[in-house]
Amino acid sequence: MSTNFPNLLKPLDLGFTTLKNRALMGSMHTNLEETKDWNRVAEFYATRARGDVALMVTGGIAPNTEGGVFPGAAGLFDADDVANHKIVTDRVHGSDGKIAMQILHAGRYAYGPNCVAPSPIKSPISPFVPAELDAVGIEKQIDDIVTTACRARDAGYDGVEIMGSEGYFINQFLVLHTNKRTDQWGGCYENRMRLPIEIVTRVREAVGKDFIIIFRLSMIDLVPNGSTQDEVILLAKEVERAGATIINTGIGWHEARIPTIATSVPRAAFAWVTKRLMGKVSIPIITSNRINTPQVAEEVLKTGCADMVSMARPFLADPDFIKKAISGNEEKIAPCIACNQACLDHTFSGKISSCLVNPKACFETELVSTKTKHQKSIAVVGAGPAGMSAAIEAAERGHKVTLFDKAQMIGGQLNLAKMVPGKEEFWGLVDWFSEMLKSSGAEVKLGELVTSSDVIDFDEVIIATGVSPRDPKIKGHEKNNVVSYVEVLNGTGQIGQKVAVIGAGGIGFDVSEYLVHENKSDNKQIEIPKWMKEWGVGDPNKTPGGLAESGPKPEAAVRQVTLMQRKKQKLGRNLGKTTGWIHRSALKMKNVQMIGNVNYEEITSEGIMVSDGELRENPRLVSADTVVICAGQESDRSLADELIEKGKKVHIIGGADVASELDAKRAIDQGVRLAISL
Repeated sequence: MSTNFPNLLKPLDLGFTTLKNRALMGSMHTNLEETKDWNRVAEFYATRARGDVALMVTGGIAPNTEGGVFPGAAGLFDADDVANHKIVTDRVHGSDGKIAMQILHAGRYAYGPNCVAPSPIKSPISPFVPAELDAVGIEKQIDDIVTTACRARDAGYDGVEIMGSEGYFINQFLVLHTNKRTDQWGGCYENRMRLPIEIVTRVREAVGKDFIIIFRLSMIDLVPNGSTQDEVILLAKEVERAGATIINTGIGWHEARIPTIATSVPRAAFAWVTKRLMGKVSIPIITSNRINTPQVAEEVLKTGCADMVSMARPFLADPDFIKKAISGNEEKIAPCIACNQACLDHTFSGKISSCLVNPKACFETELVSTKTKHQKSIAVVGAGPAGMSAAIEAAERGHKVTLFDKAQMIGGQLNLAKMVPGKEEFWGLVDWFSEMLKSSGAEVKLGELVTSSDVIDFDEVIIATGVSPRDPKIKGHEKNNVVSYVEVLNGTGQIGQKVAVIGAGGIGFDVSEYLVHENKSDNKQIEIPKWMKEWGVGDPNKTPGGLAESGPKPEAAVRQVTLMQRKKQKLGRNLGKTTGWIHRSALKMKNVQMIGNVNYEEITSEGIMVSDGELRENPRLVSADTVVICAGQESDRSLADELIEKGKKVHIIGGADVASELDAKRAIDQGVRLAISL
């Protein structure tokens, strides 16, 4: 057993039960429960139980139809639901795991016309105005939550987590931002906190003493008129008195305009908030948000920020996170890069959640990797995310794999992504791929241009040769002041102080982010105090909700950037569903000018001439020392075409298959699925 993480791997005695370590798999709504495939749900959680996580919390389960996050959201409403959930808990317990069910009442966040709340105030992230509950309606909500907790116990859960944070129903009662009532459930804080205290008290009375009750408490709301530090401490004490076993940290409301879990947020950026509660209550406290390695978790615990750490998405990336930490194989833990692309973006689009790094997440019953009975020689050309994923999976299955790339290093376009400020997690992803290639036994040949004769004799050939920048053929594109996004991000292009960026897709936004910062060549993230100042995170001791009174104070951009696109739509409209607003806000704070619906008439030594719309009106010069082309990519399929001409069957994946943006999610998924099928 590893001695590198003594605090993380230390058991936690709760009196009536003991948790085997200090790692909680935090709640994630994956949309698995809505599939009604309970074997699939059970295998998702059991896989993580076998990975030795101490305790898991399910995605949010509604206590009633009005409290569901969307119409048809999973609930625990009757005996059939209890029986279905028992399939999950039996599988988890059979895998030596513990699991709690999160009870989530969405309140005004419920995406349906029957939503209810303390006051009839519409959420900015929902089109529905909630109905204001009367006293009888509030009692119904409490009763339904208590009944759901009892059903969870009947279903075999080890406990429940009562969701009191992130701006959901209970949180809405707590703050003046959403509670305008003048009765016993509103007004002074003692009245506003009546609801969570009543819920915890009655749940404890109903489920008995030997059942875990976690209360998820919003420690910093990040919205105007949120809770103060004193109110947070008072509520924590009262929740403990009411019978909670553990207090878990919630950070920010869903409507908050401050990122809380995206990759640009520094690791453990909010552990200081939890630390302020330490010593104020005697029950264990869990901290959360952007803790994604055992080293970070160990440091958080060692420095007294919490008794336990919650990690959610890291267990999507690697269900064996804790098992690998225990065995001293932490370098093999697949890293959560906090991209949100396959998890939260899927969740909020009604799709099954998964993981960019680990496409098997939530597909455990479909993507089953078995040892091959017929070893093949497999050539994989291209060591980007698609090729590396295919090579590792195929080699681990027992095939003889050779991975080729003309570059001197593995990683492909990931090596460009990792240079973007706020995407430093990609350094760790490339390191992990390197480690896994070594341990898989795949042979890696770098720095040589591969020809058809090099690979034609292999049993299987996988072409993952990626993309090259597309030339939009703008008049003047051959001038010396024109560079591609590749030249910008790999540091070979000469960049002036005024830059025009052509193309406002994901790459255009990334390049603009790179250009407004000092050029860097390491994986060092922004320091937490500097990040807090940049986004306007303040002290809930000073301002209710923890927003800085002075607002965001970003450092000045090092270059003047204009970002342009031909499309008439809002710039960044097609960015990630849960992260696009962050990228747009970050560039606006750096005074990046965003222009849409333009025609690129001609690049000159002074910049680029543009005009507006189909009628090419208002011709003008966008002044720039440098023009950067981010106008899409073209698939590099020359080797594939050559092999096909010679009669060789090939498999084409990643950018070589479809050249849309830099889609690592699709590339890795294709690589893994192909390798499993061979």
